[in-house]
Amino acid sequence: MKKSYLVFVAGMVILLLAGTAMASGTNTLTVTASVTGTCKFSSATSALNFGALDPSVGTDVNGSGTTQFWCTKGTTETLAADNGANYSGGKRNMKLTTGTDLIPYTLTLTPDGNANAGPGSPRTLTIGGQVLGTDYTGKTAGSYADTVVLSITP
Repeated sequence: MKKSYLVFVAGMVILLLAGTAMASGTNTLTVTASVTGTCKFSSATSALNFGALDPSVGTDVNGSGTTQFWCTKGTTETLAADNGANYSGGKRNMKLTTGTDLIPYTLTLTPDGNANAGPGSPRTLTIGGQVLGTDYTGKTAGSYADTVVLSITP
């Protein structure tokens, strides 16, 4: 009787295992995501200051400033500057804050040579410009300003 009981139990185990094997299945799960190419300035403002322009000297004056930006690793940035608030005669101009006189200037944007590596590795953008002596020697004394919007895209 013991022998038939063992055969019975062994048979049941085999049937249970076979049933389990027949009821199983597999599924392959594909997991995906994408990283968006992004470029951002680290601050909302920057400055380019030519300082005091002395008409008695009348020399060309260079100015320089910097700002920080970052881009997603592996992207190439495109930097641009609009024409400013006082664009006229095909030139960017600073305008006398209490009048109508304009002083033209040039603007250059030069990013450092580092690779884009994300927000943890900001890069430096040098903002350069020049005012020609001949463009300010006959202007009204006072403060001149312009507002230029810089943009950056991946």
